[in-house]
Amino acid sequence: GKNCSLLQEMDVIQKQDENCYCYVQNRTIHLQYLWSTLQIKVTSREKFRFEPISEKNNCWNSETVFEFAACAVQILWKPETCTETFLSIKQYGEDVCFKIQPFKIEPYIVRVKREMLDGKLLFLFVAGIFLFHFANSLSRSANFFYLSGVILGVLALPVFVLLTLKRFIPRHSTFWILMSGSWMVSLYFIYYFKENIQWLWLEHKNYLLGYFLAVGITSFAICYQHGPLTTELSITLFTWVLQLTAFVLIYLGVTIPQVAYAVIAVSLCSKGLCYPLGAACHIARKMKHHFKSKKLVFKYLTEEEYREQGESETIRALEELRSFCRSPDFPSWIAVSKLQAPHRFAAFVLGSPHVSPAETKAHDEQYGIGSSFLEEQLFEARAQPEQNEPANSVHEEDEENENEMHTQIPFPYATELL
Repeated sequence: GKNCSLLQEMDVIQKQDENCYCYVQNRTIHLQYLWSTLQIKVTSREKFRFEPISEKNNCWNSETVFEFAACAVQILWKPETCTETFLSIKQYGEDVCFKIQPFKIEPYIVRVKREMLDGKLLFLFVAGIFLFHFANSLSRSANFFYLSGVILGVLALPVFVLLTLKRFIPRHSTFWILMSGSWMVSLYFIYYFKENIQWLWLEHKNYLLGYFLAVGITSFAICYQHGPLTTELSITLFTWVLQLTAFVLIYLGVTIPQVAYAVIAVSLCSKGLCYPLGAACHIARKMKHHFKSKKLVFKYLTEEEYREQGESETIRALEELRSFCRSPDFPSWIAVSKLQAPHRFAAFVLGSPHVSPAETKAHDEQYGIGSSFLEEQLFEARAQPEQNEPANSVHEEDEENENEMHTQIPFPYATELL
C-alpha cells in the first residue's frame, strides 16, 4: 500500500531515505527492442539493503515453468546487503519493483539507462539455435560429453553428484524426488551466483578459482571413468536434453516471449520436416529417373575381355547342362537312344571335357600358328592392296585369265578322248 517512485529511461535519482521504485513495462511491442535491456544501477558510500518486491504472492499462479522457478528462487533469496548493486530488466517482461533500505543517513544514487543490444542475450539466442540444430552430432561427440559433465558439475553440483550415485538408489521414485530437490537447490545457487558474481570475484577470487578447478577436474575424472555414451537410448536421451536446453536458451535470449515461441515452433517444424522433405526428394528422383528416356550406352570389349568372357560363359553353360542332365526330370533314356556316342555323353555328364584331345589337336592344326586358315587370312590381307590399282589393269588381267581358262579347259577332255 506504499506509493513507489516510477522509473524511466535516463533517470538519475538521489535520495537518502528508504523508498521503493518500480519500472512499468511498455506494452507496445517493437522488434528493435528484441535484444534490448534496461540497466538499473544503485550506488552508495554506505551499505544498504536491496529487496525485490514481487507482485505475485503465490508461485502456483505462474503461467510458465520459468516464472515459477524465478518466483521460487526469489522467495528463497535473502535481501542483499551491499554498497553497489546492478539490475538488468528485460524489455516487455514483468513490471519490476524493489526497495532500498539504507542503514545510515547517506545518499544513494539510482541510475537508469537503456542498452539497445545486450551481448548476453544475443549470445544466449545464437547458442540456443546452434545447440538445437547440432544436438544430434554433439550428443555423439566424446569431447562435448566431457565438457557437458564439467559444466554440470560446476553449475549444478548436487545434480551431478546424484547422477553419479544413481546406481546406489534402489527405487526410481526416490531418485526423482531427490533429483527435483537437487535442481531447486542448484537453481538457487545459480541465481545467487549470477546476482553476486561481481562481489564474489572481487572479494573471494581465490576460493572461486579453487572451486572451479577442483570441481571441474573431479567432474572430468568421473566422466572419463564412465566413458562417453555408447547405447542408442542414452544418446537419444542426451539429444533430447540438449534440445530442451536449447529451447531454454532461446527463451532467455530474447525480450519478447512471442518471438521466442515462434522461433521454437519454426525450429521444431524444420527438424520435423526434414523427413517428409527427404522422402519427397527421393520420390521425385525416382519419378524423374522413371520418365527420363534411357539412352543406350554401348561398351566395346577388348580382345582379351572378349576371350575371357567367352571362356567364362562357356564354362558356366556347360555346368548348367551337366546339372540339368543329372536332374531326375531329364529324359536320359530318350537322349541315349538318339546319341551316336552315349559313352562320351556319360563321361561329359560325370565331369570329363566336352572336347576330346584329338579334336583339340585338329583345331590347333586348322586354326593355330602356321595353319592353312591363318595363311589364307594373310594372303587375303596382301591381296587387298592390289585390288586398289586402276580399273584398266584389272580388266586386262581379267581378260588374260579368261583366255588362259579357254585354252586350259579343253585339255582334260582331249586327254579323255585320246
